[in-house]
Amino acid sequence: MKKYIDIFLNSYSGYWDYLKNEILFNSDWNNYFWGLVIVSLLVWALEIAFPWRKDQSIFRKDFWLDTFYMFFNFFLLNLIVFIALSNTVEALFNDGLGSIGLSVSSFQLFDVDNLPFGISLIVFFIISDFAQWNVHRFLHRVPFLWNFHKVHHSVKEMGFAAQLRYHWMEPVVYKSMLYIPLAIIGGFDVEQVAIVHFFALTIGHLNHANLGWDYGLLKYVFNNPKMHIWHHAKKLPASVKYGVNFGLTLSVWDYLFGTSHIPHDGRDIELGFPGDEEFPTDFLSQEALPLKVKK
Repeated sequence: MKKYIDIFLNSYSGYWDYLKNEILFNSDWNNYFWGLVIVSLLVWALEIAFPWRKDQSIFRKDFWLDTFYMFFNFFLLNLIVFIALSNTVEALFNDGLGSIGLSVSSFQLFDVDNLPFGISLIVFFIISDFAQWNVHRFLHRVPFLWNFHKVHHSVKEMGFAAQLRYHWMEPVVYKSMLYIPLAIIGGFDVEQVAIVHFFALTIGHLNHANLGWDYGLLKYVFNNPKMHIWHHAKKLPASVKYGVNFGLTLSVWDYLFGTSHIPHDGRDIELGFPGDEEFPTDFLSQEALPLKVKK
């Protein structure tokens, strides 16, 4: 038990040192803190220059709330919960397999290190995106998980920072369910993770931005603002019970598996979910509500 407690505590101090280095000293291209700032400013500039909803303010409804969520979830959440938790769970999982004579490598189908860099990068990206598409569907289909995902769907005006408005439980679910598919391919390195991360971050910012783009024929490959706004639509056809357009970076999964839905230009549709009138509007209440036990 002491081993796991030490891993948990050391993860805090290690991540804190990493975060300070990212903000103050790291000038590499894969600096996550300043990368987030630069991508956010660029996409916000596009919103200002090419607004889709002309009457939406530059500082839209909940702009500052979503900006806080963006930095909290991207950095502080990792410090408070995710890094320590994931390191500990990984150690428990590996030790559990070891106790029955197995290891993570026992499940490994192939090692991406054996592939050319470009091919391994694409394989890593496609597998991780498909896994996340499935997790996203679970967030809508499982009532317990939907209670947490409602935080993201409480957005009433789309803007780049809305991408990172989500409950802290979501990354715990995502990363837990991603562990096995990524372990199967094994061998991916920090550089690949950084490239995929920044590409997904940029697409995600654009999907939530006040932009009326669909990328032409590429809309069948990449998620886009005109597609993703329907994912946030408050009213959907009765035949669509659990939502539509679940793609995070790639839209192709929705077209392949029949969950795409773009009936018309959705620029002025109402966003949210049924009953969101009663949903809290401040950070602490939004974080606390899914954890309350119903009487």
